[in-house]
Amino acid sequence: MLHFEWTQNLKSKTYKDALDIRKEVFVEEQQVPVSIEIDDLEDKTLHLVGYEKSIPVATARIYPMENGKYKVQRVAIRKVVREKKYGSILMQEIERYIRELGGKRLFLGAQNHAIGFYEKVGYTICGEEYEEAGILHHDMDKMIERDESRVEIEH
Repeated sequence: MLHFEWTQNLKSKTYKDALDIRKEVFVEEQQVPVSIEIDDLEDKTLHLVGYEKSIPVATARIYPMENGKYKVQRVAIRKVVREKKYGSILMQEIERYIRELGGKRLFLGAQNHAIGFYEKVGYTICGEEYEEAGILHHDMDKMIERDESRVEIEH
């Protein structure tokens, strides 16, 4: 079971935990340069950490865009817990929170090896393949706005 913490405070323990996971997954495992991993958007994004008991195991950051659109970035799960399927739980939490903020659409740049995962949680490819930090990606998106006009009312 995971519990989640959100922050925008770059001096918080939650943010430090997010960075630790990102460095482990992206910098150490995938060899992304730290200068690319930690960028000038850090103070403009929402940072999410999922904790198993008190141990940080999952993270993502969310960049608010225009017109109810949010970009999901830096999704990372520690290798030691990947078999627990925490990725889908993390994505559900992102959707829940962003929907509360009035978000309508989530957008992300998926590493090609992760496209199947994102498709399983409802994302569709919406762009051509591109390279970022030496890794091939595709843009994907998902509508999360509830369509209240389609709610069935039982009589």
